[in-house]
Amino acid sequence: MFGIPLLGPANVYCDNNGVVTNCTYPESTLKKKHNAIAHHKVRETVADNVIQIAKEDTKTSLADLLTKVLPGPRLKDLLYHLLY
Repeated sequence: MFGIPLLGPANVYCDNNGVVTNCTYPESTLKKKHNAIAHHKVRETVADNVIQIAKEDTKTSLADLLTKVLPGPRLKDLLYHLLY
């Protein structure tokens, strides 16, 4: 889409075990009906080897900087990894 060729599947990191399981294993069942459309699209792209879903530890997730209110020490630690 951006004109940059990828040599392998793109890595998508997630800190939710349920999402990783539902997207990676075809035999898992989806428990939320409102997620069904996006869920099947992700499963198709995983099966086509376009993306790869991997587990990201909550302690190292940089996305928490933008989505959660964090205590001072954890905020400083994540900012250190992002900025330095």
